[in-house]
Amino acid sequence: MAETATNRGPGRLLIAVYLLFAIAASARAGVQIATKLAEAPVAYLLSGVAAVIYIVAAVGLARAGTGGRRTALACCLVEFFGVLGVGTLSLVEPHLFPEATVWSEFGSGYGYIPLVLPVLGLAWLWHTRPTPT
Repeated sequence: MAETATNRGPGRLLIAVYLLFAIAASARAGVQIATKLAEAPVAYLLSGVAAVIYIVAAVGLARAGTGGRRTALACCLVEFFGVLGVGTLSLVEPHLFPEATVWSEFGSGYGYIPLVLPVLGLAWLWHTRPTPT
């Protein structure tokens, strides 16, 4: 079975963006959780969860191989449905999120990249999937 490694070509850029978001979300969530968790625990903990997902997705994409692909796929799916769920809830029930998360309003605070990133990740995983030779 032939496959293109997920950590080659455009995959490197995708990994870099995941790492950038991992750093941004980790820093933001870390400060918020350490200094004002009581103000909006759900929002701040969700940002922390998003940060972990970005880190694990980046590692999965970078490792390539079967295990890395499965890890990246799981992360991209959780991320995609998380962005859709939190994005929808933050618009329909804004009182649930007194402070924004990375995924609030579909990632509007981050230029909607949190909404686009898992789609790009899933597309890249599809493009590089093993194919029979």
